[in-house]
Amino acid sequence: MLLLLLSGVTAGLGLRQAEAGALENVLMPGKLIRGHAKAEEKCTNCHVRFDREGQNRLCRDCHKDVGQDMAQKQGYHGRIKEQACRTCHTEHKGREARIVVLDEKSFDHTLTDYPLKGKHTETECSKCHQPGKKFRSAQSVCVACHKKDDTHKGRLGSKCVDCHTESGWKEARFDHDTTDFKLEGKHANAKCRDCHRDNVFKDTPMACVSCHRKDDKHTGRFGEKCQTCHNAKAWDAVGFDHDESTKFPLRGKHRQARCDTCHAGNLYRDKLQTTCVACHKKDDKHKGTLGEKCGDCHVERAWNEARFDHAQSRFPLRGKHADIECKACHKSALFKDAPMNCIACHKKDDKHKGGLGDACDSCHGERDWKENRFDHGRTRFALSGRHRSVKCDDCHQGQKYRNTPMACNACHKQDDVHKGQQGEKCEQCHSVQGWKQTTFNHGLTRFPLLGRHLVVECKKCHATPQFKDARTECVACHDKDDTHKRRLGDQCDSCHNSRDWRLWDFNHTTRTRFRLDGGHRGLDCYSCHRQPVSGKASLPMGCVSCHDKDDVHDGSFGRQCEKCHGTDSFKRVRLRQGQNSPPTKIAASEVACPTAVRGGCQGGARQAVRALQAMFASGGDAR
Repeated sequence: MLLLLLSGVTAGLGLRQAEAGALENVLMPGKLIRGHAKAEEKCTNCHVRFDREGQNRLCRDCHKDVGQDMAQKQGYHGRIKEQACRTCHTEHKGREARIVVLDEKSFDHTLTDYPLKGKHTETECSKCHQPGKKFRSAQSVCVACHKKDDTHKGRLGSKCVDCHTESGWKEARFDHDTTDFKLEGKHANAKCRDCHRDNVFKDTPMACVSCHRKDDKHTGRFGEKCQTCHNAKAWDAVGFDHDESTKFPLRGKHRQARCDTCHAGNLYRDKLQTTCVACHKKDDKHKGTLGEKCGDCHVERAWNEARFDHAQSRFPLRGKHADIECKACHKSALFKDAPMNCIACHKKDDKHKGGLGDACDSCHGERDWKENRFDHGRTRFALSGRHRSVKCDDCHQGQKYRNTPMACNACHKQDDVHKGQQGEKCEQCHSVQGWKQTTFNHGLTRFPLLGRHLVVECKKCHATPQFKDARTECVACHDKDDTHKRRLGDQCDSCHNSRDWRLWDFNHTTRTRFRLDGGHRGLDCYSCHRQPVSGKASLPMGCVSCHDKDDVHDGSFGRQCEKCHGTDSFKRVRLRQGQNSPPTKIAASEVACPTAVRGGCQGGARQAVRALQAMFASGGDAR
């Protein structure tokens, strides 16, 4: 403030500029640092009269890189709280003074453009910030500090972060799928060094033989394109399709022959002959008198089988073809080389320009080229429902129209949620109007739907699309509704029906061999049916099965209680004339005196018992 005041005074007194500068030097509180020494000549280089904020503006004008950071809110100065420059950088303390002092332990590196992560948080500041240089001049690229750690010797460039992280230099996270060689099958489990030896990653050969030459059992005779037959899933698996990949489809006995049988030499250098005589010349019993076109008469199924007859060949001559000379189709003596597709001879007649494929006979006949006779409704598979909107290629793939399978399963096997359990006759339940539309009649099954079953959703009983796995017995679904706890068995339909579970009808007298009368008439079912059983609820019908504890004779009169007792009351005894009495062992306290016994009760209970015993022994009647 004093300096500013004196500057104003000198200006007011009209002192010359040189004199004013000399006065400022006298009043200066101290020398500036070596980097600001040139600014000592004029206080106005750093100070603005009567404007404290002007000093910050002058600092930014000189230190443009810092000013740019503050303007763009980047770098350390752009992220810290905005304050006067002199708060941290105090001047006039001498040439050797340090006006940039940072506490390494408390410094927040996240405020810079390079936040420290992983192992960098443990690194000393001097490792990256060299003495005598500005902190902001420290390099941020990995190779600036880790060039000696680069085992690739710069061959993979300087973008170390593409594979490595700050957690550890040895940790790699490279995505191999971004290269021209995706890791599939067994390659996904292979170690990097198995293919990239000596840490050489660029220009690594991608041919199979570069790593698998020792696994080549063909010793190079089949070339180096191993992927033609093998894949990355398993080296021993061979997936070569001879029919699709070559001009010689394997049929009949040829399909059983080993590769080395025909390919005895180098596969690519030695061109293999495809004529029959190339392999079967010794089998030619005609000694060449019929030429070398063995296929005109012989087939691959068996050499001894001969069948030449043009009418029975793969190209029977019909219509106008019957009148054409042989040389019209067979341009050379190699008859088998004559093409059999229509387009080979009638390409100039094809007004569709190949738009409908080469199967001209699908619509045209041999009688006249202009005749169009194709009608799918006249085939064995008339198009109806959703099939009308299906493209031809969806069923006739590869423009193959003949021998197209007509079973639903041929096209809709992937739609079969029943997994083949219901067979392949999908039309029994589904229609061509829509795959989800069904016409299944449950009444034709072993379990017709009646009563309440009519309104039950299918999934209630059929937990999975494997419908045949659903059980038909009641307890399969209604076990929790069995209030009898299986004491009446598990044949619920013997009493209940499908109209309502609470409705039941069971006549014990007519439905069983045990008539409920007398004292049995009012008994609860559980009085006899006490234990849970499986299947039909059947019990022994002998009296002793329930009344064994009521037998006062202790079994001396046998186990056929009904011969003497009735169901009205167990204490009433009925004896018929002519019956043989069991051993006389009766408890006197349990015998009631019949009124018809002659004087049997006059001597007390014991006399009554003896009288009864004597009467039984003589065959008397107690009535």
